[in-house]
Amino acid sequence: MRITSTSCICPVLVCLCFVQRCYGAAHHGSIKVTRNQTKHIEGETEVHHRPKRGWVWNQFFVLEEHMGPDPQYVGKLHSNSDKGDGSVKYILTGEGAGTIFIIDDTTGDIHSTKSLDREQKTHYVLHAQAIDRRTNKPLEPESEFIIKVQDINDNAPKFTDGPYIVTVPEMSEMGTSVLQVTATDADDPTYGNSARVVYSILQGQPYFSVDPKTGVIRTALHNMDREAREHYSVVIQAKDMAGQVGGLSGSTTVNITLTDVNDNPPRFPQKHYQLYVPESAQVGSAVGKIKANDADTGSNADMKYTIINGDGSGVFSISTDKETREGILSLKKPLNYEKKKSYTLNIEGANTHLDFRFSHLGPFKDVTMLKVIVGDVDEPPLFTMPSYVMEVYENAKIGTPVGTVTAHDPDAANSLVRYFIDHNTEEDRYFTIDASTGTIKTAKIFDREETPWYNITVAASEIDNPGLVSHVPVGVRILDVNDNPPELARDYDVVVCENTKPGQVIQTIAATDKDNSANGARFHFSLDEGLSLNPNFTLRNNEDNTASILTRRRRYSRTTQDIYYLPVLISDGGVPPLSSSSTLTIRVCACERDGRVRTCHAEAFLSSAGLSTGALIAILLCIVILLAIVVLFITLRRSKKEPLIISEEDVRENVVTYDDEGGGEEDTEAFDITALRNPSAAEELKYRRDVRPEVKPLSRHHPSSSLDSIDVQEFIKQRLAEADLDPSVPPYDSLQTYAYEGHRSEAGSISSLDSATTHSDQDYNYLGDWGPEFKKLAELYGEIEPERTT
Repeated sequence: MRITSTSCICPVLVCLCFVQRCYGAAHHGSIKVTRNQTKHIEGETEVHHRPKRGWVWNQFFVLEEHMGPDPQYVGKLHSNSDKGDGSVKYILTGEGAGTIFIIDDTTGDIHSTKSLDREQKTHYVLHAQAIDRRTNKPLEPESEFIIKVQDINDNAPKFTDGPYIVTVPEMSEMGTSVLQVTATDADDPTYGNSARVVYSILQGQPYFSVDPKTGVIRTALHNMDREAREHYSVVIQAKDMAGQVGGLSGSTTVNITLTDVNDNPPRFPQKHYQLYVPESAQVGSAVGKIKANDADTGSNADMKYTIINGDGSGVFSISTDKETREGILSLKKPLNYEKKKSYTLNIEGANTHLDFRFSHLGPFKDVTMLKVIVGDVDEPPLFTMPSYVMEVYENAKIGTPVGTVTAHDPDAANSLVRYFIDHNTEEDRYFTIDASTGTIKTAKIFDREETPWYNITVAASEIDNPGLVSHVPVGVRILDVNDNPPELARDYDVVVCENTKPGQVIQTIAATDKDNSANGARFHFSLDEGLSLNPNFTLRNNEDNTASILTRRRRYSRTTQDIYYLPVLISDGGVPPLSSSSTLTIRVCACERDGRVRTCHAEAFLSSAGLSTGALIAILLCIVILLAIVVLFITLRRSKKEPLIISEEDVRENVVTYDDEGGGEEDTEAFDITALRNPSAAEELKYRRDVRPEVKPLSRHHPSSSLDSIDVQEFIKQRLAEADLDPSVPPYDSLQTYAYEGHRSEAGSISSLDSATTHSDQDYNYLGDWGPEFKKLAELYGEIEPERTT
């Protein structure tokens, strides 16, 4: 089968198509296969041996971005078996077959139905086959061919990394490389000039240039000065088609900054400066500033200031402020207008970082002259010493001189000076000062042992100008006087064992003295000479400010004497010497053989009885257990309770208590409270309510007239006789309590307790005489009939 391409319709490709066709005719002619056994065709019983022609093919091309109204013709398939009678059917399969590429199954013409983009897909692989239309049998084997998408210049160059920011040192040589830019073109670089890019500079001349092939940007001028111009904006263009007319282009911006180099020396704006400094300026303070200008930046502008000569180099010093690059002039020594009124200084400012490539532009330093004028100031008095130290003995009398301070006026006027003490602390009140002479005296009695040192502040001012004051510290040391006797260093607990041998040291004692070492460092110990010789103990002075107590006999007995007292006399080495007497208490104790104290005092008697500590503990434990048993037994006995119910056979006398407060006016079952409160109010005598009587008692009734005049005592006697004669009384006593409140008033009782038994006999007729206001009340209580209207 022959594949014929007729896609060379573009005038530009006429030559290429002609060469292609010639190449196809020379190399892709019919291929004969002799005696080639074909495949066994279904339905045939014989195998035919005949020569078979192969495919004749060409590589197809289709232009990208085709925008025509009709499908683009790609090429033609033709089989040698095709006689032109339409019996051969052409079939196209593979990438894009039926969608992008369609074929006329009779003529074999292939068309492209869509616009293709080579940048998305460069070629398509398809398969062609010719079959018999009647039998659907393949006439020739399937053949593979390629349709390539032919590139057109439809993509402009692009700078993917732009815009660019780059730096280059100033004063660089011409041609110094700055940056290489690269533009990319999506067109086919192997076909034509669509992807052949050429660079050019649109903006930035004449300072910079660009290589048209490589895109390297270089400096185009000598000695580009940052101080003249620092920033540049360069526009680079990339154009395809080798820069020819009709090519597509893209551009980018390159921002170039010149970096600084040390090509400018420092310069002082003036060659002479003048500075005024008052003589009162403090040493170490800054008195002025000076600055040299440098057009460079960063470390290239760093400089150091130095005083190179002048009569003030020893009085002033200069340092550099790293942030402001200023020279700070400071005072090293105090100024005195009366001695020197001006100074001259030569100050140099020099760069600290030099670039030797530009040394021909130097020198990179500058010098100026500074004249310092000292101003006259009225100064406060000046003390002859920065501080004073004085001494005085303790116990000195009030008014004793301690020392003298001296100050003078440093000005030419030489005014008189007045002295005084700043009484800011309590210590300043211990001294006084003479205002004219500056002599300090004591104002109180001192005790070195309490305060050994005093610090005061003395002030001096001019009489003519009291506002100018200067101060000086004065320290007063209190000298020691031997006024404290020595004492024992502590309270000693001296113990002597019963089995001690003669001459044995039982204690070593030491002493202290509040005075200093000159009056109390040497102590002497001895026994009181006024007493007789001690037969029990003696004292040995060790000559090292300590003493040892020794025994003088063999044994000591606690039963005979358990405590001894030993007076000790201690004297110091002061002038005059002082002494004190102290008494040591020595206890006699029982000791082990190795000298350890076993027992003392009362424990000794227990020990002599042969009772050890363990035995004493056991005895105490037994006593505690016995006491616990006794307490438990008593508690159990007390916890037993008597029965609450008394049997009927119990005929013992009992007192029955009724803790019943009653139920109010409605409660009349328990007892009749009316008879208890007022016996004359009872209409009749009541029976006992605790026992129901079977026989009526005697003398139950009394005339009502006797009730009105009955007496409480008589009433109680009646009740007592009634209880004695009553045959229904139980065999045990019964206690009855009568709470009698006394006789009633003449006005009668208003209580509701009597409402059931008594009637009011009050006459309310007088209410009718009270007037019309009480008419209604008189009708309610009186005998006046209310007026009725008929």
